[in-house]
Amino acid sequence: MADEYALDVIAFVWFVLCASGYGFATRRGPLARRGLNAAIQEQRMAWMRSMALRDNRIVDIQLLTNLSNGNAFFASTSVIVVGGLAAALGAADRIHALLDPLPMIAKSSPELWHMKILFLMGLFVIAFFKFAWGFRLSHYTAIMIGATPIDVSANKEECLAHARHTAQLAGIAATHANAGIRMYYFAIAAAGWFLHPLFFMVTTLWVVLILYRREYRSRAWRIIRGDS
Repeated sequence: MADEYALDVIAFVWFVLCASGYGFATRRGPLARRGLNAAIQEQRMAWMRSMALRDNRIVDIQLLTNLSNGNAFFASTSVIVVGGLAAALGAADRIHALLDPLPMIAKSSPELWHMKILFLMGLFVIAFFKFAWGFRLSHYTAIMIGATPIDVSANKEECLAHARHTAQLAGIAATHANAGIRMYYFAIAAAGWFLHPLFFMVTTLWVVLILYRREYRSRAWRIIRGDS
């Protein structure tokens, strides 16, 4: 049992290193200025410059509303998932008694099962706060669009500076939404912990590779950059 607990601790530390390491590399590390997020931020800058140079900005507000609706959907979904996991936490002893005899499930104590469920809940709680903040920032971005000066010819420099700030705010909202999406990915990896710590480690690495492939090597990234 001591060896099994040691393997669980190693798997948890592996998860933390992979998740936090990838997050640091993409936010402040060598991957921060390239990839899908950086490429789409350049498109946000172009979008807001175009917005500032036209009088009718209804389409811009509609586009932003559609984007913020996605954040609201995932935030509410995260609350539902946390509620479901809370119910599972209340019945953790019965679930453990049913699944523990299965050969593909690693043997663990009921207390460890509780910790695994709480860990999974924590990931979705983080996702909720990320999506909720992204949703609020989308509203603030809409206000920034509404505050853009109308007389473009007389205040072109002011309009462009305001557009740059608006795009930066929209980028922060997208960063939080993207972090929430990553929590969903890593929650899938964390579900592997219920099977076996080694499987948990494999699924964690698998998720990191998927994220890297989609954000730094995908066709969407090349198209947005204009490479194809």
